[in-house]
Amino acid sequence: MAGVVTLPVSVPEIGYEEHVWQAEPDGLHGRARVAAASGPYRSTRTPPIARFVPSLPTDLAADAEEATAALARFDTYARSVLGADSPTLGPMSSILLRTESTSSSQIENLTVGARQLALAEIDQSTSQNAKVVVANVRAMEAALDLADRLDADAILTMQRELLEAQIGWEKHAGRYRDGLVWVGSSGLTPIGASHVAPQAEHVPAAVDDLVEFMRRDDMPVLVQAAIAHAQFETIHPFADGNGRTGRAIVHAMLKSKGVLTSTTAPVSAGLLRDTEAYFHALGAYRAGDARPIIESFGNASRFAASSGAQLVDALAAQVVRSREQMTGVRRNAGAWKVLPHLVAHPVVNASLLVELVGMNGMGAQRALGQLVEAGVLEERTGMQRNRVYQHTGIIQVLDVYAQRLRRG
Repeated sequence: MAGVVTLPVSVPEIGYEEHVWQAEPDGLHGRARVAAASGPYRSTRTPPIARFVPSLPTDLAADAEEATAALARFDTYARSVLGADSPTLGPMSSILLRTESTSSSQIENLTVGARQLALAEIDQSTSQNAKVVVANVRAMEAALDLADRLDADAILTMQRELLEAQIGWEKHAGRYRDGLVWVGSSGLTPIGASHVAPQAEHVPAAVDDLVEFMRRDDMPVLVQAAIAHAQFETIHPFADGNGRTGRAIVHAMLKSKGVLTSTTAPVSAGLLRDTEAYFHALGAYRAGDARPIIESFGNASRFAASSGAQLVDALAAQVVRSREQMTGVRRNAGAWKVLPHLVAHPVVNASLLVELVGMNGMGAQRALGQLVEAGVLEERTGMQRNRVYQHTGIIQVLDVYAQRLRRG
């Protein structure tokens, strides 16, 4: 039986510029290695895509439409079960946003457990990775807040949120790079790299062109998001944070185009399932074929919709169980006001409750005591002061979800 023929999606051809690299001694390599690292190389010159119209094979167009519809159904489902107006659980978007931010970070090997992430959000974690992932959450929040005016300034804001938390990278936060970057195993030379980004002077114009492309409304949304993402990663406009910023932009586009209006779907979690295919798809785009990146986004979106719904159900079950544990607690007790916030904040302290719920310090301590007595929260520090409390069931749900992703 003959194999299925898949037609490519041609994109404007990438150009190249010839340059000579002069490697500088870095104290890590000998003189011979530094000398060998110098020589001619080619950097990318991204073509303009502001007016590019992709020609989609019918099978790929149908696949992208199906995946987009799955995301929209998930958005409706999440809102109905755990929506912003739900008296049971409060805003679902918060926890999905954190799940998505964590998944996006894991693609770049910034792995962190749900407890450490939650501790970092209340400034109680010693994990630098956790602090970086929290910055990814802030960048994703910025992306969604700026979705209605997605422009170059918005993109710079997202990246600034990311890098301000990375020690040693603060000076690169919120600004385009002023040097060369490349994707490869050597930090010494771009020679032999799998991708050498455009020279720094080309970056502002390339991003402006990309913004024009993203603002258009004449093509399928998921196709547009996939191509925009691949173009952004090819430009690689920043010294660091390109991957995470690029995936945050995807969510801003999905929101601005009306696909996800109420919540965040874990699309990066879908990409995380097969990072090899994801990076191969970016390479194929640079070689002139957008089909693999569109297919990757379609697969990731369907996985996000399916696994996201399962995550919603698992979290809902935890809150139902917590409500049952609190049957003996007076209905006007402060503990009931705290319960809706535990999905988004499975690790809490008194200071957070003062901020979230508007309680005074004494009221927050009383509510925490009620939740511990009911078995909803556990006190894990063993200290008399600065105590931290966790909802173990919610943390376990989030960790199981992350482990499932890493297993592929």
